[in-house]
Amino acid sequence: MLNPQGTHQHMKNPRPHLIDLSAIDNNFDKCGSWASHIVRLCICMATIWVIFASAGCHKHVAPPSPYLAFVVNKQSQSVAVVNMASTQIVARVPVAPMPFQAVRRPKSNEVYVVSQSGKISVIGFPSLAVSATIDIGQSAADTVFSPDGSHAYTLDPQAGQVVFLDCNARKVVGRVTTIQNLAHMAITPDGKTLIASDPIGDQLYFVNTDSQQVLGSVKVGKTPGPLVVSRDGSEVFVADTGDEKISAAEISSRTILAHIEIGTKPNWLILKPDGGELFVLSNEGSTMTIIDASHDNIEQILPTGKGPVAAAFTQDSSMMYLATETDGFVTAFDINNRIVLSTVHVGVSPRSLALTPDERFLAVTDSATGNLAILRATPLSLMTVVPVGADPVDVIIPGWEWHNREH
Repeated sequence: MLNPQGTHQHMKNPRPHLIDLSAIDNNFDKCGSWASHIVRLCICMATIWVIFASAGCHKHVAPPSPYLAFVVNKQSQSVAVVNMASTQIVARVPVAPMPFQAVRRPKSNEVYVVSQSGKISVIGFPSLAVSATIDIGQSAADTVFSPDGSHAYTLDPQAGQVVFLDCNARKVVGRVTTIQNLAHMAITPDGKTLIASDPIGDQLYFVNTDSQQVLGSVKVGKTPGPLVVSRDGSEVFVADTGDEKISAAEISSRTILAHIEIGTKPNWLILKPDGGELFVLSNEGSTMTIIDASHDNIEQILPTGKGPVAAAFTQDSSMMYLATETDGFVTAFDINNRIVLSTVHVGVSPRSLALTPDERFLAVTDSATGNLAILRATPLSLMTVVPVGADPVDVIIPGWEWHNREH
């Protein structure tokens, strides 16, 4: 059962060896001379030192590489850039008001920080400064990129528009009007089709990126929210947050393939890197539903900690790390064997998490305390916490390293 509570695993010190001094006694006069006792005591202390020194070496784990973690602080209106190796903040970058999402632009050294106030702040590396601010409109929501990183697509929910950006020119190059209050967006792997969810009208809208035209729409369940596209680009899954189900639609025909009942209202969807399984998180039910993405059927429903909110996978799809915001835990889950390996308490309200590229360490934001927790991934354990700002809501680790730049 995937239940972080009650599944703590603590590293224990190796049990100290009992030291048999009888052999030592035989080498000294049995009258117990003062000199023999001194020698005996020295040998005892040396043996104990060797045992504990060996234990310490066995436990030694190399520190993180100096990867940079970009932490979005919503209330502070900033991005804190943290060196994972030194656990020091190397930059605090002011951005547009109400930032909530950071996305790395593919094939570039840029991070796009999306703000609900209707702007995108472009942060460059290694400058760690805003190089451009793109005005989206009245508001901004989910942002995705074309596979080559030349274009970005975002939502202006208040205007009911899908907005097209030229990333090289750093400007808006098109707008497609659909309906107000679009919530989430996804893009097919070939970069040709955008899908946006309409939680008011209970629909999905499909938009062609080349022609910048609406291809059509399809009715789904109540209050559709987060979206995930299958790896082959044939199917889109949506969390019907007002129903106890998710919907699957064929992208080419824009028709419903299945409504999958999960018994509780879904909040988030995560597709395993190999594309074989879809993981559905439910805050209401504190559950995780595992769905066969090829056949649209439920494989298993597992209990989690309270309020599952975010997850990260290893690239080989063997491990998942799950954050639960209501009880403050992060859980390491063995996907192949369906077992919890360990859990650790990281704070009051973890909101997002990211693995380092070498998959040895985790960064976890805690929106309630304003901290970034840095964890060892295997075995899962808390190393330290770093104060980063007010209401940290997102974190990404692009893979850039901070070498010899501290001074």
